[in-house]
Amino acid sequence: MKSANLPLSGVDRKILRALQEDGRLTIQAIADRVGLSASPCLRRIRQMETAGVITAYSATVDQKAVGLPVSVFISIKLERQRAAELDRFGAAVKSWPEVMECYLMTGQFDFLLRVVCADLAAYEAFLRDKLTQLEGVGSIESSFSLGQVKYSRVLPV
Repeated sequence: MKSANLPLSGVDRKILRALQEDGRLTIQAIADRVGLSASPCLRRIRQMETAGVITAYSATVDQKAVGLPVSVFISIKLERQRAAELDRFGAAVKSWPEVMECYLMTGQFDFLLRVVCADLAAYEAFLRDKLTQLEGVGSIESSFSLGQVKYSRVLPV
C-alpha cells in the first residue's frame, strides 16, 4: 500500500466517518449517508484503500469481555538510543500479543506501551519473561489504569 497523501474531499471525509463509526455498513448505506450512488461511493472507498488512507477493517472487542481487564501503560528507557537498539526493541514488541500499542517518544522515556493482561500475575509473567529479558532495556516504569474515561478509534476527519 502507498503512503496516504490523497487529497480528501468533504464527501471522502463523510465516507471515512461512516466507516469508522460502523465498518459493517453496506456500500449502499454509506452512499445514502453521504449523498452518492453506490458506484461512485465504492470507487472513492477503493481509491482511499489503494492510497493507504483506509488501512484495514476490523471488529472492536471489549477487552474485559474476553478476560483481559487490566491495562498497563509502560514507559521504557533504553540504555542507548541508537537506531539499531530502537529498531531491535520495536521488532521485539511487535511480536508480543499483549502489547496493544507502542510509541517511540520524545522526553524522559524512549517508548510508551499499552499492554493488556488478565491479572497482576499475567502482567508479572509478561514483565519477567519478555520485557526484562530484552537486551538494552535500561528502565521500566509501569502505571496501571484504574478505568477508561474515553476510547475511540474514530479519527476526527
